Amino acid sequence: MAFTLRRNRDQDLAPLAAMLPTAEIPLINPNAKTPFDETEWHRKWLGDRDDVSFYLQDDEGRDVGFFALRVGVGPEVRHLTYVYLIEEARGGAAAELTEMVEQAARDLGALTLTLKVELDNRPAVNAYLSAGYEELSRRQGMATMRLDLDQALAA
Repeated sequence: MAFTLRRNRDQDLAPLAAMLPTAEIPLINPNAKTPFDETEWHRKWLGDRDDVSFYLQDDEGRDVGFFALRVGVGPEVRHLTYVYLIEEARGGAAAELTEMVEQAARDLGALTLTLKVELDNRPAVNAYLSAGYEELSRRQGMATMRLDLDQALAA
């Protein structure tokens, strides 16, 4: 499936609320309330001034995915948060998704991309490893991973 990336300049979370089943909210944010609460997400989870979020659209222009990039330890580092794809868009989309995330981070001036992923989410862990991420640490069932964007571009 070919995706198009749409930057969420208006901080509109209604499309995310529409596509994210209540049962899957804890998968992308175990600390968020259920059902989805836009006010909470604006205030707590995507409220930092430098948070930038994106929607992935399919060939028909439907929103089928979402991710956000937060400033890491400095503006040259972005941290990937809240990655979600609707079920129909999953399966074989990992490489395209990681490429789009990397390009979005580069467009924001990042040199490094970091993320945390649950260790029991083997498809995601494998996708990040295949994309060239290195595992930095493991703690409380989560792996912290990093990708040098210049090296990834050269590969």
